[in-house]
Amino acid sequence: MMSLLMYLIFMIPICFYGLWYFKQFLISLVMFYIYTMMNGWYLMNLSYIFGLDNFSYFMILLSMYISMLMCLSSFLFKFHFGFLYLLNNLILLVSLSMLFLCYNLIVFYMFFEFTLVPLMMLILGWGYQYERFYSSLYLFFYTLFGSLPLLLYINYLNLNLYISVFFFYFDSDLSLIVHFMMILAFLIKFPLFMFHFWLPSAHVQAPLSGSMILAGLMLKVGSYGLIRFMFINENLFFNYTYIWFSISLLGSLLVSLLCLFQFDMKLLIAYSSISHMSLCLMGMLTMSYLGVLGSLLMMISHGLCSSGLFCLSNIYYSRTLSRSLYINKGMVFFMPSLSMFMFMFCCFNMGCPPSLGFFSEFMIIFSSVYYWSNCLYFLVMMIFMSSFFSFYLYMYSQHGIFLGFYSYSMVSVSEYMLIYLHLFPLVMILFLLNIYM
Repeated sequence: MMSLLMYLIFMIPICFYGLWYFKQFLISLVMFYIYTMMNGWYLMNLSYIFGLDNFSYFMILLSMYISMLMCLSSFLFKFHFGFLYLLNNLILLVSLSMLFLCYNLIVFYMFFEFTLVPLMMLILGWGYQYERFYSSLYLFFYTLFGSLPLLLYINYLNLNLYISVFFFYFDSDLSLIVHFMMILAFLIKFPLFMFHFWLPSAHVQAPLSGSMILAGLMLKVGSYGLIRFMFINENLFFNYTYIWFSISLLGSLLVSLLCLFQFDMKLLIAYSSISHMSLCLMGMLTMSYLGVLGSLLMMISHGLCSSGLFCLSNIYYSRTLSRSLYINKGMVFFMPSLSMFMFMFCCFNMGCPPSLGFFSEFMIIFSSVYYWSNCLYFLVMMIFMSSFFSFYLYMYSQHGIFLGFYSYSMVSVSEYMLIYLHLFPLVMILFLLNIYM
């Protein structure tokens, strides 16, 4: 694993020379190398405090893939401090790789916080509007407020119980306050309903690559950390998960309703991310094999599907100079070649077969009903509202009367490639599930 990290670190000179496509090629090589490492479900390729297992394997592959697509989506930044953008992208990839590969608690916390720095640089340096300064501060203080109790909890484990890695287990019933200190930072990163106010603001002000990394990876950091800490003290989760399960169940339904009142395409997709990640949290909190596996698959599915929707909304924004659904109407006449892609992503976003999201939602629903049978009524309404706002996004953006005078297709080949590379894994991963299950 140290060789992998050194490989990424020694890619820094490539950033100063502005070799965009060569950097993507090198990331694809190391991604293929990691893909061939999977030979079991427990720790593999141990090196110092770094190792690879079943959870970090999928997260590190998703990190490499999204980082490669970020370079493809932001080729125009080549003329606007392009070498700094490549360097910032590489620092973010290295910090995420160390976060997913390390199993030391203190190092995990360090990189859990450090990933915030390149993300803030991305929003401040390449954001759209002046309000990006306030959005980055919103993101910074939300994360800082939630992560300080986690640092105290890690210090308690390290000093009193001599637990410094993820693979220790202690059987003691602690209070709700201690459990809240442990879980708050991850609930903000998800984000859970009532802790989600930073996410729509950050998505709106971030550039396309910032929205891709936010939806594709930064929301998954909370999921990954929650899974890791879940195995340290299971009694805490057995005693208090019903609180967060209830909030996520109700919050997902309320956020789905809130999506129907949005007229900004980015805001609608951002709120839909909150709804899906609440469903992902419900699967984890059941603490069953089916629920955790469904949550892991939903993280991969949501990371690709939501990132693809942000790419589509950015293509419309670059042509009409607006993200409003009142202006972006009749896109089937303006850019008919993208209408099919928009339809497929909206279908995959609401979990239609044969997408990966369908199987992940199927697993989460079964495990949630087993955890609490009465939640079935809420889940039915949640699934209905999820399909409702996906159809709402598609119908409002594709149908209606376009404000222009003629219709033509003006989508570049690189944009088609970007959309296709988001869509292809959503279907192809289904054929590989029997390898990893």
